[in-house]
Amino acid sequence: MAATAKARLVDLALHDGVAVLRLNDPDRRNALSKALSDDLARAVDSALDVGARALVLTAAPPVFCAGGSLDGLINREVPLAEMYAGMERLAAAPVPTIAAVGGAAIGAGVNLPLACDIVLATPDARFDPRFLDVGIHPGGGHLWRLAARVGAQGAAALVLCGDALTGEEAAACGLAWRCVPQDRLEPLALKFAGRAAARDPELVRRAKRTLTASLALDRAEDASALELAAQQWSVDRPGFAENVRRIQDGLRRSPNPTARESR
Repeated sequence: MAATAKARLVDLALHDGVAVLRLNDPDRRNALSKALSDDLARAVDSALDVGARALVLTAAPPVFCAGGSLDGLINREVPLAEMYAGMERLAAAPVPTIAAVGGAAIGAGVNLPLACDIVLATPDARFDPRFLDVGIHPGGGHLWRLAARVGAQGAAALVLCGDALTGEEAAACGLAWRCVPQDRLEPLALKFAGRAAARDPELVRRAKRTLTASLALDRAEDASALELAAQQWSVDRPGFAENVRRIQDGLRRSPNPTARESR
């Protein structure tokens, strides 16, 4: 059974180890006000505190996130650095994070899916940085994360030249992993998250940590050494040999010979 708690602007629902975080300020197009960002940070913390093993980020339609609050940019009562709490918590989450984008992500709103490990989109999704159109420089690591997904040329096209991507285009160039119809978006996100949550949580966290660390390396030898240390840790853990024997026993009993060969 799902347990549900409601933050002011972000809903949090828990399903069998998966936390669904839903931006829920549709009247303001889920704009990244300080309040919404803080609520998102609290929702991430709350999900991890109760043992969530994967996070899904989605939003009340029709807009995924309209970017930074324009009123906040004009008034500037809050330091810019404090506007990124929600995105930073997502990016720092030690468990797999999946963004399910079914509408427009604009300006700083693009930072939210970029902070996630996996982005799923619909054809109606739109990724439109648009920072320069309102006279503001990108922030929150936007350029770095965007270039990591689409390359320097793609980041230049989107940020400097004002290009935007549909969900299908985002999937084609690597900004999103898949583009699916709207009715398949959240089920697919939950399927991905459920697979991650069903695996050994300590091993999943270690693998994510290794993946993140490896992205900062320049040499294959360093990446191999990093993975070797983590792999050695995994085979030295109590119960490893017993688990492998269970898999072997299951394969021996399997009527499908290709199942044995695929392991």
